[in-house]
Amino acid sequence: MILTVCLSPCIDVNLEVESLNVGRSHKIISKRVFFTGKAINVAIGLARLKADSFATGFMYEENGHQFEQELHREGVPYKFVWNRGRVRENYKFIDHKSMLTEIDDISPEVTEEKQEELIKLVAQLSQSCEAVVISGGLAKGMTPDYYGKVLSVVPKNVKKIVDTEGDRLYESLKCGVDLVKPNLEELERTLQRSIVTQDEMLRACKDLISMGAKTVLLSLGKAGAIITDGKKSYYSKSVNVAMNSTLGAGDGMVAAATRALVSGLPIEEILRHGVAAGTAAVTSPDSISFNKEKYEEIFATLQVKEI
Repeated sequence: MILTVCLSPCIDVNLEVESLNVGRSHKIISKRVFFTGKAINVAIGLARLKADSFATGFMYEENGHQFEQELHREGVPYKFVWNRGRVRENYKFIDHKSMLTEIDDISPEVTEEKQEELIKLVAQLSQSCEAVVISGGLAKGMTPDYYGKVLSVVPKNVKKIVDTEGDRLYESLKCGVDLVKPNLEELERTLQRSIVTQDEMLRACKDLISMGAKTVLLSLGKAGAIITDGKKSYYSKSVNVAMNSTLGAGDGMVAAATRALVSGLPIEEILRHGVAAGTAAVTSPDSISFNKEKYEEIFATLQVKEI
């Protein structure tokens, strides 16, 4: 089983309008609502790959039951730590110029008692796991060292996968992590420097390895991805597809890469699986994850080269 830990679920409301003007009323052309959160998306991606996944994390009483319905439809078992309040709602407005305007909500506060409850739950659930994935932001009032607190209760023989940035990533690396998946912008913000060339990318990934990561999978968006374990490094270019939505693309990459990791595949195959899922995800405008058939189609065409 692969356990995914979501610390900050959200509802993404995507609204298409003809134009967006401050102080004017607008008519919605289309509306899509996604019950999401990075680790929840990973759990769904794993389920679509026929992997045994289990979702946990924080959830909120007023509107969180909609997440249960979504996970039930996807065949993902779950157990959440429930809190007062509402899941945050993020609004994304897209106008006829393909301009994106985002309004992001703030997560409700989680008490120290609830934080401790989740740590105990992860300690219990991870005893029977092959891997634990923790990703995304934190609820209001939480500190970056919470990542380390969660990972510290995971048994040593269970693989740890992390998708976050900055101090949360640094705290995670103190525990030793089998795979981290930043994108380029997140890596730049974490290391606080500009990263442009492929050599600079590899040096930056190896900096994370020196801090405690075993393998770094660096997402480059539509350009593909790089993977390195500090000894060998590989690059895979993504294939050209119709890009309908970037929602969940990184989480799809984490799902497929995690499945490949626990299957014992070499890092070049972890890369190939990850790029295939991330690419497939951008072709799916009505889902937070990817279509398995599209993933397999893309996977068959991908090339990996050592760098």
